Amino acid sequence: MKQRNLILLLFFMASLNGFAQLKTYSFEEAQKLEQQQPKTIFVFVHTSWCKYCKMMENSTFKNPEVVQLLNDNFYFVSLNAEDKSPIVFKNRTFTFKPKGNNTGVHELAEELATIDDQIAYPTFSILDKNNTILLQISDFTDAKTMIGLLKEAAEFH
Repeated sequence: MKQRNLILLLFFMASLNGFAQLKTYSFEEAQKLEQQQPKTIFVFVHTSWCKYCKMMENSTFKNPEVVQLLNDNFYFVSLNAEDKSPIVFKNRTFTFKPKGNNTGVHELAEELATIDDQIAYPTFSILDKNNTILLQISDFTDAKTMIGLLKEAAEFH
């Protein structure tokens, strides 16, 4: 009986933990939705090899309060800086720019993750209604800090 109750408790806790799911949009979807239901666009620029990016994906963006704030107030777009697919955004087509054998960076990642002439990962940019960068941070951001930033950014919309 105790084992069965423990299993039920673990199942219940796991389901609560997975309850808050971050909604992710493409740039095209976010732009279209933004015209119908205005929200600020939040872009997370990352790579597959960046350990701080992975840490944010597995901690910051799994935090229930962060997820709730992002889902309620923003269109969350995840941009792999090394994605080779063209992206139409701001009435312009952005493409991947090769820089050697199997290396390169997406033009849109350069635009959204360059600070002081240097591209950095992870970077997140919050765009205003004209798709101009309102806030840009290139550093690991923990959930507590992110919550404060999201609450502040949500007030400006």
